[in-house]
Amino acid sequence: MSGLNRIEKTILIADDEPSVVKILGMRLKANGYRVIAAQDGAETIELANQEEPDLIVLDIKMPGKSGYSVFQDLREAVSTRAIPVVFFSALPPDQAEEKATWLGADGFISKSADPEDMLTKIKEILS
Repeated sequence: MSGLNRIEKTILIADDEPSVVKILGMRLKANGYRVIAAQDGAETIELANQEEPDLIVLDIKMPGKSGYSVFQDLREAVSTRAIPVVFFSALPPDQAEEKATWLGADGFISKSADPEDMLTKIKEILS
């Protein structure tokens, strides 16, 4: 079976920094993922319901609702409860990762992480 016949996984990037969305989006697209983006919490929840992505990469600090609050909303809704969520943040990894784990997120990636480590983490969660 050729690579063209495989079903593309969709990743929703939720981040209010256009440069972050662009860089991460380009890397994910280059690795065969379909990428959609949201700039705030409300748009993240709306796109999660409309698009049913295979994974959400969720920034913690966003305008309106924090990523933590968005995560809790996603987990409370039947339609989005099962979508894996990885927190993505520039906050100190020790504190942010601990809270992400406590909340029940599927992972944490520091914005300062090596891009290859980031891809590996995403591939692990999606497999």
